[in-house]
Amino acid sequence: MSKQWMSLVGALWLQSMAGTNTNFPAYSSQIKKLLSISQIELNNLAFASDAGKLLGWFAGIAANYLPLWLVLLIGSILGLIGYGVQYLFLINHIHSLSYWHVFSLTFLAGNSICWINTVSYIVSIQNFPLDRQVAVGISTSYISLSAKIVTDIVDVVNVFTPSKRAETYLLMNSVLPLFFAIVVAPAIRDMKIGKSRKLSDGFRVMFVITIATGIYAVITSLKPAISKLLPSLLSLIGMVIFLLLPIVVPLFESMKEHWHRKCWIRRDPRICDLSKLEEDIKTPEEVINCGVKEDNDAGFAVMEEIGPKKMLMKLDFWLYFFVYLFGATLGLVYLNNLGQIADTRGFTGTSSLVSLSSSFGFFGRLLPSLFDYLFSRSKYAISRPATIAVTLAPMTGAFFLLLNNSHICLYISTAIIGICTGAITSISVSQTAELFGTKNFGVNHNIVVANIPIGSFIFGDLAAMLYRKQENSLGSCLGIKCFQTTFIIWGCLCLLGTCLAFILHRRTQKFYTHLRGGN
Repeated sequence: MSKQWMSLVGALWLQSMAGTNTNFPAYSSQIKKLLSISQIELNNLAFASDAGKLLGWFAGIAANYLPLWLVLLIGSILGLIGYGVQYLFLINHIHSLSYWHVFSLTFLAGNSICWINTVSYIVSIQNFPLDRQVAVGISTSYISLSAKIVTDIVDVVNVFTPSKRAETYLLMNSVLPLFFAIVVAPAIRDMKIGKSRKLSDGFRVMFVITIATGIYAVITSLKPAISKLLPSLLSLIGMVIFLLLPIVVPLFESMKEHWHRKCWIRRDPRICDLSKLEEDIKTPEEVINCGVKEDNDAGFAVMEEIGPKKMLMKLDFWLYFFVYLFGATLGLVYLNNLGQIADTRGFTGTSSLVSLSSSFGFFGRLLPSLFDYLFSRSKYAISRPATIAVTLAPMTGAFFLLLNNSHICLYISTAIIGICTGAITSISVSQTAELFGTKNFGVNHNIVVANIPIGSFIFGDLAAMLYRKQENSLGSCLGIKCFQTTFIIWGCLCLLGTCLAFILHRRTQKFYTHLRGGN
């Protein structure tokens, strides 16, 4: 069981370095100046990072045939090449890279994230079948800390010139994921545990640690107010300590196994220690085995177990696809353009905004897991599509709030969009598994998130074209007018996504009613 918990710790460490694309707003303005490119060309670079997800299904296929540690290393090496060559270009070690070379490298770097995420999702879902939403939420919440961690490192290096900061961001993006992949590779594996049970005690500790980490991240993101009280080096050391804390769970379990020579979850599904079962799990079509009621081999319910071809012919898939497109993807497009949005408003603290969105995104990814942990068996629990609909409502309001030019509205809207985007991203992992099954999850979910590059291209280019209409003779734009129409369109699309989510909720309501133990 200690290995089971260690695999989750390894997954969350991986996720803490997997959000390399979230750093893009922190150096996008500098990239625009260095390459002398237009706003549309800059948006296309952001699109390139997301477009790497179009080939994310390769990672899903590879995970079906290769060891997970090898899939992880392949993804990390792709990121090393994608970001590393761009770093060498910025420091003039490579003198002749065209715009399309940089575009291709950004595409490669974006694809590398899919490999790392696929490994983390599989570990969380397969190794914790009865707590998959909790495990997924805890691990994926750490991806929102990527920008925060890298920003802290850049601040400690004491780099102040924009060009040097851009170089440092790219260097960290290239080497940190590979370093973490090498460290956790021995712990990353599908345990094939067979029958399982609820693991309340361990997750209770994990929640306390994770929430404390998020609070610390939010507080230390409030710059420059907090910088006077907590220097950059101490802020980074504190973050490293919080990242190491989750290891206490597998260490405690290892000590307990060593002392008592007992394993609560065994590889042979026929062996079961009834004295250690904490609670019976109610699922549809209950089948009793060793005191645990299950509906399939993994011990959890799905609507149907289908492959990608059949999934693409389902109306539920396309509803789900567009809900994600008008929700999480729209939020990611906003965050990709955060640097330019801040510049047009005369706001100079872009790094603090990136760090803020990262920290609130952390809580957004964590909250669905916390609610699932507390209320999954309650009659008041709502379906995942309904949860997404409720999450999209404040996000719609945040886009319209951006029509106010004040900096406080920028802060509030960024925090709301960050937390809502994170929540939808976390919910969608379990949503995909429940709607379409787990056997082909790696491929199926990468098809779902293929909407991210599509949305990034359409919504991003639309914003760039509207921005260009407001440009002055110098090729720049200042004031609320630059993105005013864009925010109205994004708000309306987000409202449409809310309606589609409620339709999906109605179509899947019977399944979730049975899943929650209703009549």
